[in-house]
Amino acid sequence: MTEVAAKKPNGLQKVLQPSAALAGVVGSTPLSRGEVVSKMWAYIKEHKLQNPANKREIVSDAKLRPIFDGKDAVDMFEMNKHLAKHLS
Repeated sequence: MTEVAAKKPNGLQKVLQPSAALAGVVGSTPLSRGEVVSKMWAYIKEHKLQNPANKREIVSDAKLRPIFDGKDAVDMFEMNKHLAKHLS
């Protein structure tokens, strides 16, 4: 394997532009998927948006609802599917 091929970014490292809705939470500068997920979790924890009875469930607030297709709550594993729609 060549040195260039070894340095090719994988899917989590590729830098992508957040949509306007997502930029309201993570900022408008291009970020990798990993950075977006980290910033989303920081926002969720800062605003106490995890369901205390089920930590896997994320409760939407006004900023998250447009990202989560208008849903009031999503499973933490479902969150990545919604984030993919807001990155290009």
